[in-house]
Amino acid sequence: MTKTLIKCFIKNYEDITNPKVREAYGHLGSMVGIIANLILCLSKMGIGLLFKSMAIFADGINNLSDAGSSVVTLIGFKLSAKPADEDHPFGHARIEYISGMIVSFIILLLGLELIRSSISKILNPEPILFSPILIMVLVFSIMVKLWLSRFNRILGTKIQSTTMIATATDSRNDVLATSAVLLATIIAYFTGINLDGLMGGVVGAFIFYSGISLIKETTSPLLGQAPDPEFVNAIQTRLLSYKEITGFHDLVIHSYGPNRWFASVHAEVPADANLLHCHDIIDNIERDLQREMGIDLVIHMDPIVTNDPVINDLKAQVKEFAKTIDPRLSIHDFRMIMGPTHSNIIFDIAIPIGFKQSPSELAKALDTAIKTINPDYYTVITVDTNYISTSIASHITNQSS
Repeated sequence: MTKTLIKCFIKNYEDITNPKVREAYGHLGSMVGIIANLILCLSKMGIGLLFKSMAIFADGINNLSDAGSSVVTLIGFKLSAKPADEDHPFGHARIEYISGMIVSFIILLLGLELIRSSISKILNPEPILFSPILIMVLVFSIMVKLWLSRFNRILGTKIQSTTMIATATDSRNDVLATSAVLLATIIAYFTGINLDGLMGGVVGAFIFYSGISLIKETTSPLLGQAPDPEFVNAIQTRLLSYKEITGFHDLVIHSYGPNRWFASVHAEVPADANLLHCHDIIDNIERDLQREMGIDLVIHMDPIVTNDPVINDLKAQVKEFAKTIDPRLSIHDFRMIMGPTHSNIIFDIAIPIGFKQSPSELAKALDTAIKTINPDYYTVITVDTNYISTSIASHITNQSS
């Protein structure tokens, strides 16, 4: 059924990188969510009032919040599809994350209100009137929510939408909450034990917890979360597929919304290669990655000496020293300036997130190791961490040779 809806209501549904197609996916998911949740809301609230069940009424309120969430999502997809303008040169795609965060806060507040109402119901319980219609409504709700969860997850995964995937998770949570209400109703009928207020509180607490979880999920992209490792590996593999590129470093990837990627990288080329030819290759790489992966990439070209056996041997030894400290360390921009009394060894070292040593401790350890090769080697080491560079020289006064 999901595929049929996609084909019927989304033109060019395979072109998911097109902002208009992406907006159409958002519209479809939101409209289906609004209609389904309004039907469930009205039926549950009516049944809850008719049969005096706070838990079922609370579950209906939860469906009303889901419908409201779908409205916010619908508006968010509409606004996020707006093109770039003078004030927002990178577009408006991040509005989708903001709409997801608004949905999360709505869920959070509703959870708190339902907990309050359920406490009142526990303190002042009323008997639940049982009816087959009541059971049918709850079972129907569970089936609809199971389908909605799958529907939103398929759409969210296809267009990589954190908001729609969060909606799918919320629908899955609703299945568990409604199942708990159904169980309480059956227990009350067969045993006379009234768990209605308690289950209403459980549903409210569950909604509250879901709101907290969804806030974390939707704020992470706004804070600048790390890109998917598979996506990073794909970029790295593509860069190294060009024979002119001997290595690269300082790859920085920024997201300005779903499928809106901007990146910069330092690409290493042989120092003795033809400058114009290398520049042409760099231009081709930027165009290729834009066409193939939708990335606006800016490449800084770094000429590297590759045919000097002394430098190559020393670089290999320094890499081995670094590996003994931490295998995740990487060396780049390695240069050697020889002088009559000493030689400057200049390089950058990139440290991973969570690396324990301070930049000065790391530089000192490497400097000590390099001096075992030749005591007249003075180091100028730049430690790259979290896109901040710290340059440390072993002998500041002797840097120039």
